[in-house]
Amino acid sequence: MIELDLTVFQITIAIVGGLVAGFINTLAGNGSAITLTILIEVLGLPPSVANATNRVGIMAQSVTGTWAFHKEGKLLLKRNLKYVIPIVVGSIAGALLAANVSNEQFRSVFKFLMVIMLGVILVKPKRWIRETEMVNVLPLYIVIPVFLGIGFYAGFIQMGMGVIYLAVMVLLAKVNIMESNALKVFTTGVLTIFALSIFHYKGLVDWKIGAIVAIGQATGGYLTATYVSRFEKADQVAYWVLVVIVITAVIRLFWVG
Repeated sequence: MIELDLTVFQITIAIVGGLVAGFINTLAGNGSAITLTILIEVLGLPPSVANATNRVGIMAQSVTGTWAFHKEGKLLLKRNLKYVIPIVVGSIAGALLAANVSNEQFRSVFKFLMVIMLGVILVKPKRWIRETEMVNVLPLYIVIPVFLGIGFYAGFIQMGMGVIYLAVMVLLAKVNIMESNALKVFTTGVLTIFALSIFHYKGLVDWKIGAIVAIGQATGGYLTATYVSRFEKADQVAYWVLVVIVITAVIRLFWVG
């Protein structure tokens, strides 16, 4: 593994960036745009190593966020378990591919995917702020391919997975956005266990740097899941955070990065 002598400034940026990413990932998604940039541009990791090391913070954030959502009664796993299993299976295939090839082509696809997602989010906002419609039970012939695809993407590059996941859960599965967020955090934690195992086996994970970023992400995930979920209008907060994140991603991908 690459040996890097980190300065106090680099460590501070890594922790603060992880904190912000933990907040973003817990309420919406695409926080990896921040952590990947820090890992590559500030800490000097090669893209493939950064992609793998990024999962350490995601794992830490998922553990603390899941625990907080559980305590607040937002994690309703039993009735949503069928959405978890195909994502985990798909993520294993995605991580195996990511460990062996470049992810630049997926980054190109991601740019246009965010534009589409922005349109989906902004059209009829009320669809995103409502109670779970338990009468809407998706058949397995839809659940399996859709969630396998999300899992594959999550295992391959992770960045933006939360946005895609929320769109499917809220608009297709008709699950409340806060309940979807709780399930997203739990699911991400499970699939990241497998992804990290694969990346570690391939020697791509820098655990020292990953642990530094994880300090911020774990804190951000826990605080967000604990306190934001208590707000009376938590669903609206989650929706508008999601809008801001996607708009920021589109601007950054097309005009900045």
